[in-house]
Amino acid sequence: MLSDRMQSALNDQINLELSAFYTYLSVTAYFEEQGLRGFASWMRHHSNEEMMHAMKLYDYIHERRGRVTLLPIGEPPHNWATALAAFEDALRHEQKVTAAINRLVDLAREERDHATNSFLQWFVDEQVEEEAVVDAVINDLQRIGDFGPGLYMLDRQLGGSEVESGDTPSAT
Repeated sequence: MLSDRMQSALNDQINLELSAFYTYLSVTAYFEEQGLRGFASWMRHHSNEEMMHAMKLYDYIHERRGRVTLLPIGEPPHNWATALAAFEDALRHEQKVTAAINRLVDLAREERDHATNSFLQWFVDEQVEEEAVVDAVINDLQRIGDFGPGLYMLDRQLGGSEVESGDTPSAT
């Protein structure tokens, strides 16, 4: 059984994961509007991953005989000046999620909740990957700058990058 404190913290994490889903979905809409279908496809894939993360937490709370409490999700940003700015926002959000996961691990260890600590290790590893794939695209966008053909090529690559491992092809 989960402590009240752990249950509350896990519910907060569900909210954060749903917020990440909502943010990535908003970025997807932005890229669709810009005609960058590859970027939109990449973001939509990652928005679906964030929903899966939320549901993984949701199911875990129930497995531990806890109660899920869904909280309001804030409005995500809608516009970015550039594709790079959108990905930098995504990275900041991933870093926020990583910090929250780390706090959950700390709480699980403090409470000697070995089951939750074990469960959270998947999220720790996942966040390393999440930050790395977003950072890889940021690095490519920084190299490309305002070079239109480079942006076109990266858009095409990202549209075909829905691989199981989550690897993102590099434009370099």
